Amino acid sequence: IPSSIDLAAAELELGDVPERSMKLRQALASIRDNYDYILIDCPPAMGLVTLNAFAACDSVLIPIQCEYYALEGLSQLMATIEVEGILLTMYDKRLRLTEQVEEEVKKHFPDKLYKTVIPRNVRLSEAPSFGMPVMYFDKLSKGSRAYMDLAKEFLKKNRVKKG
Repeated sequence: IPSSIDLAAAELELGDVPERSMKLRQALASIRDNYDYILIDCPPAMGLVTLNAFAACDSVLIPIQCEYYALEGLSQLMATIEVEGILLTMYDKRLRLTEQVEEEVKKHFPDKLYKTVIPRNVRLSEAPSFGMPVMYFDKLSKGSRAYMDLAKEFLKKNRVKKG
């Protein structure tokens, strides 16, 4: 379930709704058993949309930008919820900061860090401006291939065989 700028309005609309943090869980209840996995993309904020996703999910995969302040947020989040895994994004092996962030995540959360990393990639940045997922925009880009590798690693980690 992809995130969208339209979700900004959901924050306002959910304001006074009873059981507002359970709306996504209730909406998914009737279709949940039809899928092996439902991935929910959330905005990088702890608002009602994200709280709804937490209430609806069984586990959480945290994408973390390879930047200093992302580490601060990760530590706070790890103290709040159970995390399935951590995914390094905007990864640029040429930058010392990327290396430092990777080292810190490995040191503090070695069993949570995915081997796959999502690189800084122009095609990943361009795809939304064309209104397309990167897999349709440029399936051969480094970013697309990285997301395919992530899917394979996720399925392997969760013991689902390619069908």
